[in-house]
Amino acid sequence: MADLILYHASPSRSSVVLWMLEELAKPYDIKPIKLSDNEQLRDDYRRLNPLGKVPTLVHKGVAITEVAAICTYLADEFPGRKLNIPVGSPQRGVYLKWLFFAPSVMEPAANDKVFPRKEPPRPGAIGYRDLDTVLDIVAKATVPGPYLMGEQFTAADVVVGSLLRWGMMFGFVPKRPEFETYVGRLNSRPAAQRAMAKDKELSAR
Repeated sequence: MADLILYHASPSRSSVVLWMLEELAKPYDIKPIKLSDNEQLRDDYRRLNPLGKVPTLVHKGVAITEVAAICTYLADEFPGRKLNIPVGSPQRGVYLKWLFFAPSVMEPAANDKVFPRKEPPRPGAIGYRDLDTVLDIVAKATVPGPYLMGEQFTAADVVVGSLLRWGMMFGFVPKRPEFETYVGRLNSRPAAQRAMAKDKELSAR
């Protein structure tokens, strides 16, 4: 058994971690979780992830949850792949900002767009802005390119790029030229293609 085990539902948020694992090029095992059968609510799984959701990554017996946390951990744990900005570099702060911008700003703003509230939330209370404003910020960051951190592809591209890919696929992120160019560049990566192929195979089972 590999040291890295991904509890994965295909396709879902855990697909982001699947791509990250492919970028690492390290051995890993997949433990499929069938959401339609509520397997994520089993007691044995909720001991790993009390919220009963995917993904969960187990590395050397330790369970890690939350997509951005998992990707940050993996990038730091396997620095030879150069998917992180190391501690000590001033640019690490920018890198961490993008890693957590996706789940803490982009995704909540997208949820407000898809599931509108009866009354608009006060930006000062929720800590983010409307989706269009948020996407303007992301678009500006993708233009210099080729990646969020310039020439270096990092875990931040995996996290932010995945959200943009899914958003355009399901229609809650507009297909701006900047996003299509950026996501197209990410989709052309061999690791991303392997991950998408695995997801397709797992979904067909």
